[in-house]
Amino acid sequence: MRTTDLVGGIRHSAPYVNAHRGKTFVVMVGGEAIEHPNFRYILNDIALLNTLGIKLVLVFGARPQIDRAMARQHVDVTFHNQIRITDNEALEQVKQVTGAMQLDITARLSMSLSNTPMQGSDINVITGNFVIAQPIGVIDGIDHCHSGRVRRIDVECIDNLLSSNNIVLHGPIAASVTGESFNLTAEEIATQIAIRIKAEKMIGFSELPGILDEAQQVRPELLPSDAEQVLSQPEHHIFACPAAHNFLTAAIKACRSGVNRCHLVSYKDDGALLQELFSRDGIGTQLVTESAERMNAANISHIGGILDLIRPLEQQGILVRRSREQLETEIEHFTVVERDGLVIGCVALYPWLEHKCAEFACLAIDPTYRQAQRGELLLKAAVQRAKTMGCERIFALTTTSIHWFLEHGFVMGELTDLPPSKQQLYNLQRRSKILTLDVT
Repeated sequence: MRTTDLVGGIRHSAPYVNAHRGKTFVVMVGGEAIEHPNFRYILNDIALLNTLGIKLVLVFGARPQIDRAMARQHVDVTFHNQIRITDNEALEQVKQVTGAMQLDITARLSMSLSNTPMQGSDINVITGNFVIAQPIGVIDGIDHCHSGRVRRIDVECIDNLLSSNNIVLHGPIAASVTGESFNLTAEEIATQIAIRIKAEKMIGFSELPGILDEAQQVRPELLPSDAEQVLSQPEHHIFACPAAHNFLTAAIKACRSGVNRCHLVSYKDDGALLQELFSRDGIGTQLVTESAERMNAANISHIGGILDLIRPLEQQGILVRRSREQLETEIEHFTVVERDGLVIGCVALYPWLEHKCAEFACLAIDPTYRQAQRGELLLKAAVQRAKTMGCERIFALTTTSIHWFLEHGFVMGELTDLPPSKQQLYNLQRRSKILTLDVT
């Protein structure tokens, strides 16, 4: 990595480090992720999150490990509605497998972390009876025996442990108030813990890099309704990946119950967890209650972000230079697009109400986001704003973006198309082209 790449990466991640510090995340790793060679790096990254001040609950699953153990002991494996029927013989295998895995994960997180990014750090891992279970019971005439679901969670205990910078670890086994052990799904435990401790995020892993679209590209963001649409398509690729399917089902419930964001990343990609959490676009799919990207009227707090956008364009002569002081006096005319609190687009609309027109100016989009038609969205917002002010047309002056304006309905204009006072301000040296658009 070049030094400039390293510096740029740190600078771009800093806002997310600050935003995540003190927040609570529930991380769920399935058995498939645990047996993958990359799991050691996932644990290192989880430890890194802990040292950055993020409160972590780690929930693990063990489906493939349990299946193999039961096959070795010739124990029948029976499912009903994708839920394992856990009789006494099966429960013994589940307890042995998950107990060993819990000890192994604890040991890995507690080991001396020399030769890892976390060298010199102390990680405290706490397990306990934080989840109280109850039996699923008899469904469709089938007794689910020791298969259970969450009855109660000791929220106060978990909160106290997290406040002391411990990682809380929980497997798919929980006890009941009668002293019995029950086999639960990791998805249910993770979801119920996330909901009840009011976690900021729930994070899951699958062999897929995220939820893919028809072109096999990762969909970076889904609303719960979008996720339900995916699950309503039996031919969708997600049905061939149980980990992704189960997590998406759980994430819908979590989001609708107050968890702000649920992230799905690949356990095969080294560093996927960090890239998802500490970069603007991430690398996987996040399920959100509302879009991470918003369009808002600008205020004084946006000036720094606007300046970062427009300075390179001013240096290239594409935009007329504006000082910070000028921006402060004109900020009410600006609209911004924000992503995770960062300004990635802006535009200004200066009204000339006595002439029933307005100037469309200072359109700037972060280079990373110029392929997603955000310029068109800002134009639509400006047109709507012009209409509400009673304007009949908008005009723009440009030296380099003539074709963009023509493609979006503008027509070439003349100096006389500008308001008289604007004509007097026209810069003959720049020789900007004048374009107009009727908005009535």
